Amino acid sequence: MTILMIRPVRFGYNAQTAVNNAFQVAEAVGDNVPEQAIHEFDAFVHKLRDHDIDVLVINDTPEPHTPDSIFPNNWISFHDNGTVVLYPMFAENRRLERKPSVLEAVYNRFHVEQRIDYTENEANGKFLEGTGSMVLDRVNRIAYACRSPRTDESLVRAFCSQMEYEPVIFQAVDRGTAIYHTNVMMCVADRYAVIHLACIDAEDRARVATYLQRTGKAIVAINAEQMAAFAGNMLQVENKQGKRFLVMSSKAYHSLEPQQRELLESFNPIIHTPLETIERHGGGSARCMMAEVFLPLISNGQQR
Repeated sequence: MTILMIRPVRFGYNAQTAVNNAFQVAEAVGDNVPEQAIHEFDAFVHKLRDHDIDVLVINDTPEPHTPDSIFPNNWISFHDNGTVVLYPMFAENRRLERKPSVLEAVYNRFHVEQRIDYTENEANGKFLEGTGSMVLDRVNRIAYACRSPRTDESLVRAFCSQMEYEPVIFQAVDRGTAIYHTNVMMCVADRYAVIHLACIDAEDRARVATYLQRTGKAIVAINAEQMAAFAGNMLQVENKQGKRFLVMSSKAYHSLEPQQRELLESFNPIIHTPLETIERHGGGSARCMMAEVFLPLISNGQQR
């Protein structure tokens, strides 16, 4: 596994995404916010690499201005059969994140068999924001997705049909509003799932729990306050030796109860890092910053 991360240039509060991202905080953005975000980003990458996790860092470009480029998992995903998937984005300025420089860096290192492109759906007001909209259980081929203005059910089903996943689609709300991305309320790992079950509509809740339990996942339930601290926005990753870690922000880590941390650490070590500036102004956290690359590596003899 390689982790793709985009080093920001002009990170900041994005009014276009704030209309349905309740995790963003509308406040004055100081001149030092972009620098603080870069500092948090670099420290995060350093911590991952300290654990021998392969990280591919690509520098964002100043133009066009893409304030949310630090969250690449929303517009692209990479799969072990050589497929790259491009996704339709709700905010117009987020569509600009699909920069040729990012794709070129990936294509130079990994073998791409095919590209599936759903971006034409933007013209029809239908969106599916990658592994933000869908939490993928890649082993059991299940795609969990909560409906929202950014997660169109028909596109979830189209993805599942093409990529041979089973869709588990449900309704989840926070204070009466649809949760904008599934990956802020749940994380699916190899032997466990961290999830805010109580935010799922009662008629869907048992079905989601049954799928998790049927696939051998221990359920670590979080509450609304923990979700607001990004405790659902975690990702299990593997380093170069195949050792697994659960990655999250320090805010998420400190929101967990001691027994929750103990349970999670019984499965694998935890890596956490401070991301307060990125979380506050961007409305996303550690998982959103990491796009997992499962594409086959190009051998030395095939390098472009």
